[in-house]
Amino acid sequence: MKRFQSPGSLQSWCLQKRLENNPIALVPTMGFLHAGHVSLIRKARKAAGPTGIVIVTLYVNPTQFGQGEDFDAYPRDLKRDLAICRSEGVNAVFTPSHGSMYASPYSTYVNETLLSRQWEGIQRPSHFRGVTTIVSKLFLLTQPHVAVFGEKDFQQAMIIRQMTRDLHFPIRILLGPTLREKDGLAMSSRNAYLTENQRGQATVLYQMIQLARKELRFDPHRKWTSSRLGSVTQKLLQATPLIRLDYMAFVDPHTLQQAKTIRKGIRMLLAAYAGKTRLIDNGSL
Repeated sequence: MKRFQSPGSLQSWCLQKRLENNPIALVPTMGFLHAGHVSLIRKARKAAGPTGIVIVTLYVNPTQFGQGEDFDAYPRDLKRDLAICRSEGVNAVFTPSHGSMYASPYSTYVNETLLSRQWEGIQRPSHFRGVTTIVSKLFLLTQPHVAVFGEKDFQQAMIIRQMTRDLHFPIRILLGPTLREKDGLAMSSRNAYLTENQRGQATVLYQMIQLARKELRFDPHRKWTSSRLGSVTQKLLQATPLIRLDYMAFVDPHTLQQAKTIRKGIRMLLAAYAGKTRLIDNGSL
């Protein structure tokens, strides 16, 4: 497994691999890998084929963190991440420095302006600008045929798809399903922040998604409005005082616009706080 720290060296290597007609699959991550990331790596390997190239990036990107967010505290374990990548047959990892990715003075950003205007975009105003900027840079450096992202960050995945289309990146975007712990909590690097009590109550987000699905299956002919279904599911929060809901939305999965009435395929988005830890989850109804 090759490890690159220089953007130029990575780009030269990837260009050579493309000239040799090697399929390239990219998995961008911020490291502190868990089973959800491993599932994306395996999806990338399947897409690239046994002789293709799988590249994993391990980089905590500063531009997607707002003021007062957890950039400095974000969990990191590079040694473990490299071992996981090696065991999964990853061909190359990219672990750049901040100076190499954002050489001073730095003033160029990529900004998606439609799908990012709501939900996470309101709560974290500069977040998606940082995401689209770093993903664009990684696309240009690695020249992948395929890039793999997780559905847990559903809005982010839709924004990346939009950006890829709008900027004519010749890249196929693949999405991997949200992986969950045995009790339903969506796997996330930030789960490491949770206290034992917070961890026990954090499963309420998935319980809310399950309840919404159950209500819709119980009476599929009943006309459910977003507000009514939201009221029903929010009752679960009464038993979880350590979880503070930030927002809940029922959205069209393509436009991310709030749906007034619920129909099959509507995506339920949830964001909440457990202390200072921000949790997100989503599910298709």
